[in-house]
Amino acid sequence: MFGKTRAAAVALAAASALVLSACGGDGGDSGDGDAADSDEPIKLGIIADLTGATGDVGTPYNQGMLAYVKWRNAEDGIEGRQIEALSNDYAYEVPQAESLYKQYVNDGVVAVQGWGTGDTEALSGAVGNDELPFMSGSFAEPLTDPEEAPYNFVVAPTYSDQMRIALNWINEDSGGSGEVAVFHHDSPFGEAPVGDGGDWVSEKGYDLGYQAYPMPGGQANYVGLLSQAQSQGAKYIVIQNVASPAALVAKDIAAQGLDMKIICLNWCGNELFIDSAGAEAAEGHILIQPFAPMSAEKEGHDVINDYIEAEGIDPATVGASWVQGWYVMHVMAEGMAATIADGNEMTGPNLREALETMGGVDTGGVVGDGTVEFSADSHRGSTSTGIYQAQDGMMVELEAGATP
Repeated sequence: MFGKTRAAAVALAAASALVLSACGGDGGDSGDGDAADSDEPIKLGIIADLTGATGDVGTPYNQGMLAYVKWRNAEDGIEGRQIEALSNDYAYEVPQAESLYKQYVNDGVVAVQGWGTGDTEALSGAVGNDELPFMSGSFAEPLTDPEEAPYNFVVAPTYSDQMRIALNWINEDSGGSGEVAVFHHDSPFGEAPVGDGGDWVSEKGYDLGYQAYPMPGGQANYVGLLSQAQSQGAKYIVIQNVASPAALVAKDIAAQGLDMKIICLNWCGNELFIDSAGAEAAEGHILIQPFAPMSAEKEGHDVINDYIEAEGIDPATVGASWVQGWYVMHVMAEGMAATIADGNEMTGPNLREALETMGGVDTGGVVGDGTVEFSADSHRGSTSTGIYQAQDGMMVELEAGATP
């Protein structure tokens, strides 16, 4: 599908509440699904963080997702049907996410794109009961188990897999002995990989000290937290948080001349971390990023380059989080296409079956080793990630397709 012309792609709109459809009318359904030969739009709900605690990465993620919908609709949509994306800001508030989810169910969506770990886990039971496939920006490991979360799908390596890969890198870089401090967002998102990281150190027999420290929000600096890490003797700081607070840590390390190396997991392993910290403070720090940034120049970036050129979008504004939104939406859209191609009605259960049985989705080297694939036994789409380093203000790939 990436070989089609993209000249017809329409302009990107950035609004916190919008409906995207190239077709007129309400496009709704009764909740019982659409016939396989229907030409009605396919309704999709999006729960986005544009103004909340993770809005620094949530906003470009949402923009990439909506850009993909606009591009796909201009490319004849899903087997001739348009995607009608209902996107609203929930400001990283779980009750607001629950309210939006109920609204989307009433609107007759067939699937949902969510965001945070707390809200994704809180909605998992309802998603299962309502039989609505649900992807999100959360890569918490429990969401990959169909027995526990039958309608949740995780496109990239879990936070726990990312932590395992980070600890493997640290073990090798340290020569097999060292102290690791984990700075994490004080939330289910931040805590998600912490326990599994400690278990991994024990399982692998690594001679690594391992302590976790919650990062309070709204801080001007993290000097106090770094002092605790110094007392531990930590030379490595794994950060499970978004870019802005991670950048503050990098600035504090540089200002104090500390001999510490940051290893950022997914949501701070991006260009925003480098730009916010400044190239000098970010220099040398490690970024675990499953979605290859545009600077990596993968085959799967070609379609994005064509789109942003046609739309006059500044390439400098298209970072890893934007790319992530585009490709998470792409995986769901391919599941929709497989559902229709199989001659099935567009319903949640049929979409789930398509995602589990359609085989790998080729991302042109953008996600992990390039392929995202689910099964009835596992909703873990990938276990591999790129490892990058901040060098001269850029994300430079050290290793592609690293796995635990």
